[in-house]
Formats: sequence, C-alpha cells, structure tokens
Amino acid sequence: MSLPFYQRHHQHFDRSYRHKELESTLSQYHKEEKRKSAIYTHGSAAYSQEAAYRHGSASYDQQSIASSQKSAEAYTHDSATHSKTSAAYSLESDLLSKKAETYRLGSELVNKKADAYRLGYETYTGGKMIEGHSLKLSPKAKRAKQSLLSEDKENTAVDYIVPIFSGRQTYISGITDTEEERIKESAAYVARRNLLATGEGITSIHKEKSSSLEEETYEKKSRKVAIRETAERMSLKKTLRETEDFHRKLNEDSLLHAPDFIIKPRSHTIWEKQNVKFHCTVTGWPEPRVTWYKNNVPINVHVNPGKYVIEGRYGMHSLEINKCDFEDTAQYRASAMNVKGELSAYSSLVVKRYKKGEFDESFFHAGAVTLPLSFGVTPHGYASRFEIHFVDTFEVSFGREGETMSLGCTVIIHPDIKRFQPEIQWYRNGVLITPGKWIQTHWSGERATLTLTHANKEDEGLYTLRVVMGDYYDEYSAYVFVRDADADMPGAPGSPLDVKCLDANKDYVIISWKQPAVDGGSPIVGYFIDKCEVGTTRWSQCNETPVKFARFPVTGLIEGRSYVFRVRAVNNAGISIPSRVSEPVAALDPADRARLRSHPSAPWTGQIIVTEEEPTEGIVPGSPLGLHVTEATKNYIVLSWKPPYERGHEGVMYYVEKCVAGTENWQRVNTEIPVKSPRFALFDLAEGKSYQFRVRCCNSAGIGEPSEATEATVVGDKLDIPSAPSHVVPTRNTDTSVVVTWTESKDAKELVGYYIEASKVGSGHWEPCNNNPVKGTRFTCHGLSTRDHYIFRVRAVNAAGLSGYSQESEAIEVKAAIGGGLLHGVCPGLSGKADGLTDHTLNWEGMHESSQPVFDTDALLKRSAKPNRQTVPRSNAKQKSPPDNAMSETVPTSSSKKATTKQASKPHHGTRSAPEKMKKSDIAAPSPPYDITVLESIHDAMVLGWKQPKTIGGAEITGYYVNYREVIGGEPGEWKEANIKPVSERAYRVHDLKENMIYQFQVAAANLAGVGTPSPPSKSFKCEEWTIAVPGPPHDLSCIEIRKDSLVLLWKSPIYIGRSPVTGFYVDMKETNASAEHWKGVNGKATANKYLKICGLKEGTSYVFRVRAANKAGVGKPSDPTDPVLAETRPGTKEVVVEVDDNGVISLNFECDQMTADSKFVWSKNYEPIEDDSRLAIDTKGGKSKAAFKDLSEEDLGIYSCIVTDTDGFSSSYTLDEDEMKRLLALSHAHKFPVIPLKSELAVEILEKGQVRFWMQAEKMSGSAKVNFVFNDKGIVHGEKYKMKIDHNSGMIEMVMDRLEDEDEGTYTFQLQDGKATNQSSLVLIGDVFQKLQKEAEFQRQEWFRKQGPHFVEYLGWEVTPECDVLLKCKVANIKKETHIVWYKDEREIMVDEKHDFKDGVCTLLITEFSKKDAGIYEVILKDDRGKDKSILKLVEGAFADLMTEVCKVIALSATELKIQSTEEGIRLYSFVNYYLEDLRVSWSHNEVKIKYTERVKTGVTGEQIWLQINEPTPSDKGKYIMELFDGKTGHTKTVDLSGQAFDEAFAEFQRLKALAIAEKNRARVLGGLPDVVTIQEGKALNLTCLVWGNPVPEVAWLKNEKQLTGDDHVILKFESGKVACFTITCVNTVDSGRYSLVVKNQYGTETSDFTVSVFIPEEGIEIPQPEVSKGDKKKKA
Repeated sequence: MSLPFYQRHHQHFDRSYRHKELESTLSQYHKEEKRKSAIYTHGSAAYSQEAAYRHGSASYDQQSIASSQKSAEAYTHDSATHSKTSAAYSLESDLLSKKAETYRLGSELVNKKADAYRLGYETYTGGKMIEGHSLKLSPKAKRAKQSLLSEDKENTAVDYIVPIFSGRQTYISGITDTEEERIKESAAYVARRNLLATGEGITSIHKEKSSSLEEETYEKKSRKVAIRETAERMSLKKTLRETEDFHRKLNEDSLLHAPDFIIKPRSHTIWEKQNVKFHCTVTGWPEPRVTWYKNNVPINVHVNPGKYVIEGRYGMHSLEINKCDFEDTAQYRASAMNVKGELSAYSSLVVKRYKKGEFDESFFHAGAVTLPLSFGVTPHGYASRFEIHFVDTFEVSFGREGETMSLGCTVIIHPDIKRFQPEIQWYRNGVLITPGKWIQTHWSGERATLTLTHANKEDEGLYTLRVVMGDYYDEYSAYVFVRDADADMPGAPGSPLDVKCLDANKDYVIISWKQPAVDGGSPIVGYFIDKCEVGTTRWSQCNETPVKFARFPVTGLIEGRSYVFRVRAVNNAGISIPSRVSEPVAALDPADRARLRSHPSAPWTGQIIVTEEEPTEGIVPGSPLGLHVTEATKNYIVLSWKPPYERGHEGVMYYVEKCVAGTENWQRVNTEIPVKSPRFALFDLAEGKSYQFRVRCCNSAGIGEPSEATEATVVGDKLDIPSAPSHVVPTRNTDTSVVVTWTESKDAKELVGYYIEASKVGSGHWEPCNNNPVKGTRFTCHGLSTRDHYIFRVRAVNAAGLSGYSQESEAIEVKAAIGGGLLHGVCPGLSGKADGLTDHTLNWEGMHESSQPVFDTDALLKRSAKPNRQTVPRSNAKQKSPPDNAMSETVPTSSSKKATTKQASKPHHGTRSAPEKMKKSDIAAPSPPYDITVLESIHDAMVLGWKQPKTIGGAEITGYYVNYREVIGGEPGEWKEANIKPVSERAYRVHDLKENMIYQFQVAAANLAGVGTPSPPSKSFKCEEWTIAVPGPPHDLSCIEIRKDSLVLLWKSPIYIGRSPVTGFYVDMKETNASAEHWKGVNGKATANKYLKICGLKEGTSYVFRVRAANKAGVGKPSDPTDPVLAETRPGTKEVVVEVDDNGVISLNFECDQMTADSKFVWSKNYEPIEDDSRLAIDTKGGKSKAAFKDLSEEDLGIYSCIVTDTDGFSSSYTLDEDEMKRLLALSHAHKFPVIPLKSELAVEILEKGQVRFWMQAEKMSGSAKVNFVFNDKGIVHGEKYKMKIDHNSGMIEMVMDRLEDEDEGTYTFQLQDGKATNQSSLVLIGDVFQKLQKEAEFQRQEWFRKQGPHFVEYLGWEVTPECDVLLKCKVANIKKETHIVWYKDEREIMVDEKHDFKDGVCTLLITEFSKKDAGIYEVILKDDRGKDKSILKLVEGAFADLMTEVCKVIALSATELKIQSTEEGIRLYSFVNYYLEDLRVSWSHNEVKIKYTERVKTGVTGEQIWLQINEPTPSDKGKYIMELFDGKTGHTKTVDLSGQAFDEAFAEFQRLKALAIAEKNRARVLGGLPDVVTIQEGKALNLTCLVWGNPVPEVAWLKNEKQLTGDDHVILKFESGKVACFTITCVNTVDSGRYSLVVKNQYGTETSDFTVSVFIPEEGIEIPQPEVSKGDKKKKA
C-alpha cells in the first residue's frame, strides 16, 4: 500500500508539496476557470426597472438556466421543456420552497465541474453565454433551473442565477492509495473551495438592453397578482441577503475540517470465545481514513484472516474481533487522519477466562457458536465428567541442535460434544509454553502437536500435554533430549545456552549464560560475548579476552536502542558455534521502561508544537546514594548506586573514582565520558589488590561531591566453583533408562544445576546424559543399551564454572526393575502404593526440575492419572490358622498415626500365602522390616514394634506378618506364626507366651506382589513382667515437614506407662555420625504433646532423634532412634496458605503437584485427625485441598497440618493463634463488606489555565466501576461546566472546572461503587479556603493569558558581580525577533547602545561604580504584537540599603591580603579592593586594640588602595594589625603581623628611604634663572642671575666650554648671600660666544646648569654658531 504524499514528507497538504502531475492538472484547471469567469462576467447585464414586467423576453436554450420574468398575467418561458405558462408560478413556488436545500447541497454547476476534472476530462466545452443573455449548461440537466429575482435600492430588477451545489454521494476516502486518485480528488476539492470562496458559483447576470425589447409593454395587473409578486420579491431579497452574508464570511479554508469523533469506540469486557465489535463515527473533510491499532501496532487483517473484520462507510467505522482469546486483552485505538491532522480515540478490551466451575448461561442462548474451553459441568444435560485417553503418544525423544522436532499425541474424549472443545496446554518442566518463533503448537480437533522449528539445548526438558475439559483434565509427559550440533572445528566445545539479559539500564546490561556440558576434550578457557543492534545483522565482540565467569557486564550501549546478544565458548581447539540469541533488550532507564509498558505513546495530532522551556538555574547534583559492589570477579567489579535526590530538572551523569585501600590517592576511571546508568563495570584491576570506590554526579551546573566510599574490596572471584557431588547411586528403571541419584554439593552457592555423564564399563568413553543442567539430586538417564553395564558420574555447575567430577558410581546393568523393587526414597511417589508401576501416568508435571520430584521412569511417564481409580482386588483365599496357644492381636494405637498412614483394606481370613497379585511383572515384594524392639512385656505377652521396610517394592504395603520362636539354652526353635490376618500398624501384641521364656521375633511385610522376605531374627527378649516405675520407650517415631532448618517429630506414647501416667516427653537429637555421648536434649521442659517442632538445624546435615517418656517416677528408657533425616527443603515443597475469599470465607489451602493416583490430603489439628466436621469443611480437587472454617472462633485455635500420602513426605502446617485469628476475622469482614482502597483522598489543584481539578485515585478499579459526582448533596454530570474523566486502569478519577465562581462554594463528594465494594471521599471548600482557592485559580488564569505573549519567567532582580558592579537581570520567555525591551529609571527611559539579543532568555542592565545616585525605581517592559509584560524593581530605602550592603560585602570580599610598604615618612600597611565605596566602613586595630588616629598614625584611601600610615615608627608599633571592612551587616577582616623580621626589614627600609629623602632635600641645586640660549649683539652687556640652594651652602663655579672660568673686569662672577649667583659680561664680543655652565656643589651632591651665549655682528648679520645643547643637558646632577 502506497503512503499518502503528505505523510511521506511529514507535512500538511499545501500547494508547495503537491505532485508535479497534480500541479499540472491544477494549473490547467485554473486557466479554464479564469476563461469561464470572464464569460460569465461579460455575458451579464442588468434589467432596467421599466423592463421588470415585460413580454417577449428572449428564449433560453434547454441547457440554460431558466430566467423568469414577472409580468402582470404570467411568466413567459420559451424553453422547450416548459410548454405551459401556467406552470411557471408553480415551478417558481417549488423553487422558493426548496431554496434552503439548494444552498445546503451546493451548486450543481460546481459539482459538475469538479466531477469533470475528477474523471480526467472536461465536459463543459461549449458553455458560453448566449448573446441573448443565457448561460449554456451541461446537456445532462433536462429540467429548468431556478431563477431568483430581487430588487436593489433603486428598484432595479436583477436576475441572480444560483447554481446548485450538490456534493457527491460517495466520496473517495480522505486518503486514497494511488497517485492518480489523489490527483483527481485534490482537483475536485480545489474546485469546490475556489468557486465558493471567490463567489464564482453565484453569478449576477445583467441582461443587456436589446433593441428588439426596447418597446415597453404595460398591462393591467390584478391585485392578487401584484400582492403575490411583492411577497415573492421580499422572500427572494431576504434569501439573497442571507446568501451574501454567508459568502462574505466564507474564507478559503472553510471546507477543511480536521477529523472529529462524533461517537467514540467504547470499551468492552467479554468472555473467551465471544465476538466483539467496536464502533465509531468520524467526521472531517477530506473524509478521514481510519486505521485501527492494537497496543499501538496497526492491525493487518491479512495476517490473521478471519480474525479481524474492518469496515467503514459514510463516516461509520467498525472493528470486529472474532473468537476472542486471552491474548486479545489490549488497548485498541482508532486513528482518523486527513490533510488537517490526526485524531485518535482509545478503548480497551478485557477478555475474561472462566475459572474452573464457573458457568455463564448466556453461552447456551441462541446464537452462541462455541462454548468456552474451561466448562466442565453444564446445566443442560451435557456430560458432567469426561474420560480423556491418549493414543499414538510421543515417546522419549532425542534430537540435535538445529533440527526440527515434532511431538504429537491423539486425544480421545468421551463423551464427544462437538460444541464443547477441549483446551490444549503444553508445558516444559512445569512451565506453560507460549507459541513463538522457536515453538509452534497445533490442535486439529483430534491430534495435538508441538513443533520445535529449530531445536536448541534450551528446549531440552520434560514436555507435558495437558487436556482440560472444564473441571477435569488429564495429561501425558515424555522427556526430550537435545544434543549439541557438530562443531565447526574438531575438538571445539559445545555452545553455551540460556543467554539472558539482566539489570538493563541506559548504557549497561549484564549478560548471563549456562556453561555447556561438552567441552570438546579440553577445558573451556572462557567465553566471548557478541552483541547486535536490533534491525541490523552486524555482530560485534564485546570482550577482547575470554571470560570464564558466566556473567559479563556489557557497557557502551546507546540509550534508546535495542540489542540482542549471543555467547561463544573457547578452548584450546577452537571456538564453539554461537548460542541461541537472547531476547531483545532496550538500553533504557528501568523507570522509563516501566512507563512505556504501562502508557501507550501519544498519537500524532498532525501538529508540531514547539514550546520554549522556561530556563531554570542549574543545580549542582548531590552525592549518589547506596553505592555498593554488586559483583566481584578477578576480571571485573560491578558497582551499583542510586541517583541523588538533589539533581535539578535535568538528567545527571556519573564519574567513577577508585583508590587502593588505605590510601587517599583517588583516580577517575572514566575520564573522557561520564556514564549515564547508575551501574558501572571496572576492568583491568590488579588481581589480589584491595580497592575502594566512590562516585560523583555531574550535570551542566558542575560536578557534585563524591559519595561515601565503598568498603575495601579485594579483586578476585567471590563465587567459588562448587564442590563435586557425592554418593552417586544408579537404580534400575526400564530396559533403556536408569534413575541416578546423588548427594548435592556442599556449600554450593548460586547453583545452576548438574550435568550427568554415563559410560559403558570398560569403554573409557563418557557421554553426557543431559545438555541442560538439572536441579535436584535425581535424574533419569535415557537412551541406554539394554543389558549393558554402565557407570555414572555427576558434576555441579554455577556461574563460576563446573565442579570436578564426582566419584564414579557402581556399575549397573540396564534392565527393567522387575521383581526386585526400588530403593526406598528413590521413587518416593510410589511409596505406600499398590499399583506403583502400572502402565498409567502420574498426575504431576515438570519432572527433572528442582521444584518437582524426580523419579522418572518410562512406565511412570506413560500412565494416565484418572480420578476414578479402580480398587485393586484383594485375595480371598483362606490362610492357615495359627496354633491354639499362639493367639495374637493388633496393638491399638492413637489416632494421630492413622492420619499419617494409609489404612490397608480389610483382608479376608485365609492362608498365610501371598495374596493374588495384580500385574506382578510391574511390582516386587517389599524388603524386610527392621529394628524390632519390645515396647511392653507382661508375664504371658509382649508388644513388639518395628520400622517400615526401606524398599516397599513399588506397591502399597498391605500389612505385616509376625513370627516368633523360643530360644532354649541358646538354641532357637521353630518359627511359629503370631498372626493370620495382616496387621496394618507397626506395633503388635503377641499373646500366649511363656513366662520367663526367651523369644526371638521376625516380621515380614506384604504388598500386592506377595509377602516379602522376613526380617532377620531379632535380639533375644525375655518374656517377664515389667515392674519398673518409669514408663517404657515411645515408639513409631516419624519426621514430617522437613525443611532446611527445622522439622516436626511425631511419636506415639509408650505401651508401658510405668506406675503412674505419663506426664511428658523429652526429645534428644544428634548428628547421624556422632557418637552416643553427643546426644543432647532439645526441650529443657517436658512437653505433654506427642509432637515437637525442632528448629535450628544445619542445612545439609543428617540427624537422628529419640524420645523419652516421663512420669512422676522419672524418665524412662529412650526410644529407638529414627532413621537418619537430612535437613533440606525438598524440591517442590509448598506451605499451607491461608486465604480469605470475596465472601469472607477463611480457608487453609495446600497444594501438591507431585501426587500419585492414590495420594490423599490428610488434615489434622494439633497432629490429631480431624473427626469433627462441624468446624471445618474440607474440599479437595486435583492437587489442591482447601479446609474452610465454618465459623472461626477461639475453639479453632491450634496447629493445622496437612500430609499428602503416597509422596515423598510432602507436608506442611499452619499455626492459628489468637492474634492471627483476629487478623483473619478483620480481613474476612473487609471482604464481606469491601471498601475500594484509595491511593489518595479527594484533592484539588489549580491547572495552568486557572482550571480547577478535583481528583482522587483508587488502588484498583474494574471496568464496570461507577462514580457519582455530588456537589452540596446534588448530583452533577458531565457537561459544559463540569468535565469528568475516569481511568479504570489507573484508578484515577478527576473532574475539571474551567472557572471557580462564587456559587461553587460548598462540599464536593466522589462516590465510588465497584460491584459490592464502595467508598467515597469529600472535600469541603467554604470560607477562607474557598476564597483562597478562587483567588489562586483566577491568578493562574491571568498568568496563563500573560504567558501567551512575551513574559517574564523571573522578574527583575539584582546581582552584584565580582567586579563590584550591579547587574539588573530578569528571565523572559515566549519571545521572538520583533520583541522589544525598554528599560526605565524613575519613569525615564534608559538608552542602551545595542539591541538585546535575549540570549538564554536573560535580559541584563549593568550599572558600574554603583552609588547612592543610582537609587530609584527601575522598570523593564517587554512588548510585541502579541502583548506586553513589565517588571518593576524598587531600589529605594530598605531595598537600596540591602543592595548597598551586598555591594559593600562584595567589595570587602575582593580585598587583597594586607601588605607592608616602607616610605620615607614611615611604614604603610595597605590592601587593594576592586572598587571603593564610602558606605564601606574601614577600621584598624593593633594587638586587638582599636587604633586612635593621630598625625603620626592615620588611615586613608587612595584610588582602590586602603592604607594605614605609621610615621616615624618605633618598637611600640610592633604587633598584629587587623583591617576590618564592615559592609553593614558583617565584618570582613584582613590581618598582617608587623613584628620580628617583618618589622626589622620594614624599619630598615624606612631608614634608608628617609636618608635618601634628606639627601635629596639638602643637596646643592640650581633653582632657576638661567636661560637655555642667550643671543646678544656685539658690544652689549650681558647680565644673568640665578638662585642656588643647598644645605650647607654650596660652592659655586663657572665653566666655559667645560673649562674653568675665572672672573675679571670683562667677566664679573658673584655669589651673594649663599643663594644668588650673578654672571655679567660688560661688553660682549664674538670671543664670548660659547657654552657656559654653572656648577653648584655641597656634601650631598653636585648639579650643573648649562646655557649658550651667541654673539652676532649687526652689520654683517652673521651669528657665530655655537655647539648645540640638548634639552636634557641644561642641568646635570652628580
């Protein structure tokens, strides 16, 4: 199916996206439209007022629109269609009555045009306006067109031709499947839109005045005709006015309508095998296409033909699902789409499955086709029980990886009811199989088949076919073995199996697998893990070196993508073939994965809405939580943690750090890329070293603080390879199989299972018996050669690897177990059964697994467990009578033992010979009983006790026979029979013995196969009266409810009670192999009960127990110890569970899935049989038994236990004490009168638009739950004011109100009802609470309107920068290029140099050198064409003071450390700040004493330097100086220590600078007066004077041309008053020209001042040149 073009481009329908062919067609169409429009316009002419009623109007053609002329008598129609003028009025009247329909249907002319273009050709080829003012239409219209007359304001008659606009009856669906149809449909749509929008469909035709019609004709009109004409004109005028108003409002896209659901599909809840139909009605133009989805996957009717039926016509659409099954439970979505967008409607389907015993009579009503599979009993005469037989069954199968295997079985059901079909279920190892890629199932009506399309070792196991007919079911089982496929290279290992993905996260997943049984002859050195992204075929290897541990963390996954994995094994010979790929796993956060599973993705709405997220200030994340090491091997360590609570609105990533334990040298592990998942695997760690780890979070705001470090972890394998199993014991089973048992590995952790291997004796070649590890300690090895001898060995496997092999078992010959019986405990399911090895099947599933008993034999697998077992016939042969002097009887015992032992059927009197055997070839006689002891002795009788045989022969023991003989002088006599009838108890009183005679006894057990071998003679016992005071030993000890750390010991009271009644019992225990001195008491105080729960056992340890009875005289002889009991929780063990049903009935429930055909549930209270059925009602069905209390009270307190007979000791108990009774009674009351639990009570919240949302959430609700909404005791319903919504899946109930008015004050109540369960929650909104909520809602409403334009996310605020400037800033949103921002201070606009670019949505105004003059009211305004928003910041009074305080604080913080500077006046301490403000108060202290400022010690500020000047320092100025900068709230101090060396160095520098200053001050210097150059005329006098200063008075010397100058009459040199130096030349001549210098000198220095004298002769005007003196040479210091 081709996709519509606008879907391919993901854009809406628009001209710019059209197909080229479509554009060509539209272009041609527009040209034709313009041509026709010109014809219509030029062919129109208005009638004049005088021609309103005129005869002889021009004839119109048959195809033209009929034009009616109103005259006094009649309207004249020259059309050939209308021959009678009298019909004109009726035709026009009919026109007027139907004009509304005319406008609804639209213009027929436009419709014809559209049809013409839709079909691809133009039918209107000759449509021209006739010169006689007529428009030629399609010849298809054989009827006259309607003419409408009107008057304009000048009473001029105008003819309006209104073409009929009729839509198609059948439109092409809104989205077609071929390009050609889309082109045609688009052309038709554009035609309609343009014709209506431009008004071309309604054309005004003004008739031209014709010379032939210029003659006016006046006729008299009757009053009746005139009135009629006036009424018609008024009606037409009104109609045309309405039409003009309609077209005035019509815009270009008025015909486009997005899809809308008029009727949405509703949800359904049905039973299996029923049909269901979803309906919906959709509107929109173009007509939407509706697609149906199941859980967001499109439904393809071709994939499941007959399953789905999708129909759609005239906007009504339906989806029908036939014969619904449980898999059809889903969310269904109808998606309607056209060019305007997409809209979806959701509904749910819940398919209920009948419980066993339930029945719905509606299925038998007329029209029901197929009855549910789960019916068992019908009220209409159908069979209430069915017999199921399996014929042509599948046997134990052997296959190889990659092969196709098929299991099949023919099922015969009697009676056969055609309308009543069975339910076929397949199980593997007790787990229901779901058909999929690798497994397919089929039921033909007679034969059930299961096909393994590509067998793999994961498919190995016990396969069970279960056929369910109502309350009754039967099943058949057989084992399937799958061997390894041939390796690609000789010696390569087998492929790993059961690859699974664990702990998947955003970029991390752990892969686990099971090691193969076949290593190829050399040990496996490791495994390679490969990954492949789903949707591609490229595999990449995840690890460079092989890993031995069967778990591996894979990192570096890309978030959001899905992957599959496989594993390959490696040994020295090569690499195995890959394992079966894992299930796909998505690299997602677990929370996201759960959310995707529970919530469908949002439907496409046809619009892309881009919103700008309001920027928020980044938050540096906190520390991760709960960091710990989840797994540690020598190759890697896996860390796990939880994200921090403080992480802002954005996601966080993580950096992992490590360090060697005991150091603080932390190193970042992932330096380049932070990890996204709260999991991390570390590789390349040094084996044997101890490390610690910690994690930091990071986001855009920065890196957070590290988490707490983990405890020291040593790199190495924490999981040890399990130890080898032991005590491998093979037992015969069939001609091709052997049952192997073993003792589990000690202290094995995370045990995966066991591999069993077999070898023919002498061959030395071992073959695996299983390729999929089995749990438990028993397995049946099939496929062995009959009569050959085999030995077996076992090894355990866990994630760390495979253990060593166990010791080899003893050799056993493979043959059927006939006549010898099975070892006791090897086949526990057959214990105590008479028909244990018949060709029927046990009713159990999941054999070979740890959760099930493993006593598989072919005979057992082929049995058929029927509830109506036939009673095994007993022998009625006479037995030989005992001698007269040896009468015997069965010792009466307590009823507790009767509850735990199946009573034998009463045999008839007869001979001692074995009874008649039933199928003796399948069973064997039991082994001898043992441990015969005397329980009581009197002068002529003795009571004997013994233990049950270890091997019962595969059939129930029917009784015991006792023999005795006398021993005289150490010589035993002949054996005599003590009883003729078999005794069922294991205690018997032998009468008629001789007092003081020595006797020996032997006991033989009997079953259907016969009487077994008698036990060896017992020890010799003397028949004498016991006279001891203490009681005899208790007997018949047994252990039930055996768990890994506890068991319950039962016993019977001693036969001999001593001289006083028994008052209690003491229980002793010891480990089996411990010596006698290790017996220790269990209970320090004697118990009066004949049972005791013993706790504190060590798992895997074997124990023996004994009991001693006590009376007033003391404690008697201990009983014989029990058989060794291993403290373990046996596979398949379940506990008694207490349940309370919907009707409040309290019941105890026990389930056993390993029952045999003769197994029974036996309930007891305090380990005594329950004989009073007035308190309990016991109901047993299949493998479940229920004991329901009729009226629970204190009478029922006690321990309730349930034992399943003919099993391997499956039992459990439940203690009902007073507290538990109260809890159950409260729970029962809650179920009788149920209350819908609430997650949250009724609450109210304000939504974004100011809407008020009332909501509450129930824990769970069914689809039929109802909610009543009540306001002030009056019900309210969904409507314009209240919008209700109920989500039955999540239990969310909500009601939304657009606005909260004053009349909405009151009490709101939501009342829930779900079946008989009810609840309600109320919310009172009155007074201040209501007013506050109303104000908040109105505020949010206004806020929403404000945010539709540019607005402030964060209002104007201030910030002080590190440079001590003040930054006014605000955050804005919803801005665009045209948005302007204007700043004001005190209502005066602040001019800014640049236009703000709104980067990051932040607007700022920087104020430098902030001071008091900057106080005022600041305002910023955002505005564009959508609106404006403003924000005001008042920086006056207190707000200004706070800002100044912050500015001062920043200034104070910017201060540098105090430094010491020496000056010529003294020592200066100073510090620089970024900017100084007078409001910052500065104070100095010396040695913690505030300094008082004087002329010697003073402070000041120069620029950004704050200083303290100490003039003429003295030693008292030494010490610690503190400068305190007070910002108005807090003082900030800077400290310097001016003492010791610091003071000495500063003082020395001061002395030096001071000396330099004195020298500079007192040195000789020329203060001024001498010119640089003197130009003088010859003959003139030159007189120069300058000031000289120095202390002491300097010496003065004059130089000419650097030679000493001496004064004479011509040159007079004077130095007066030590200050004035005079230089005079009386008469200057040319000789006097030259360079002169004044040199002053004293002890502090010398200075020279130079000047030049230039003499010129006036007559000649010649100046005598002199050497140039540079500017810098005027004065020189020395």
